[in-house]
Amino acid sequence: MASDVVHVVDDDVDVRKSLGFLLATADFAVRLYESATAFLAAEPKEIDGCIVTDVRMPGIDGIEFLRQLKARGLDAPVIVMTGHADVALAVQAMKEGAADFIEKPFDDQVLIDGIRTALDHRSQPVAAHPQSSEIRKNLATLSERERQVLDGLVSGLPNKTIAYDLGISPRTVEIHRANVMSKMSAGSLSHLVRMALIADSKS
Repeated sequence: MASDVVHVVDDDVDVRKSLGFLLATADFAVRLYESATAFLAAEPKEIDGCIVTDVRMPGIDGIEFLRQLKARGLDAPVIVMTGHADVALAVQAMKEGAADFIEKPFDDQVLIDGIRTALDHRSQPVAAHPQSSEIRKNLATLSERERQVLDGLVSGLPNKTIAYDLGISPRTVEIHRANVMSKMSAGSLSHLVRMALIADSKS
């Protein structure tokens, strides 16, 4: 749709160009910015479409960017791209209102699907999420240990830290994590975190 502009905010020129090309071929209108500062300097009064931003950027990083967007009343969905080691930052981004996070390196289709999902649900407040009752029902099926592993994941802890805190092996954490993903019908870690945050927002 013509109103759906994807605003790509990333300090890496190669990433910006490749994302711009990818999204243009997927029929999105695209605008590129080399920093969150550049985006905010344009002083948008409202944002059509959504924002795709890196979590680690010089100056205003992805987390601070989310806070500044919120402070200005700009409520477009934001998808945060993170490195593999940045799960804690990604979880923080979700808590600051990000619509989703995607771990690099990611498959092109994962990003395109994520953008389409974010655009489809942009007018839906998290607390009123239609799946919240189903999510809570699934949460109730978790064992105490699985719930502890989930809490660790939602806190942004890596498997090794969760294993150390619970006095179990990292391999056991992986098994519990797989069980949690299955019981919660989560397709990815970001999906799992989002569901946990939706459940929290209702409690």
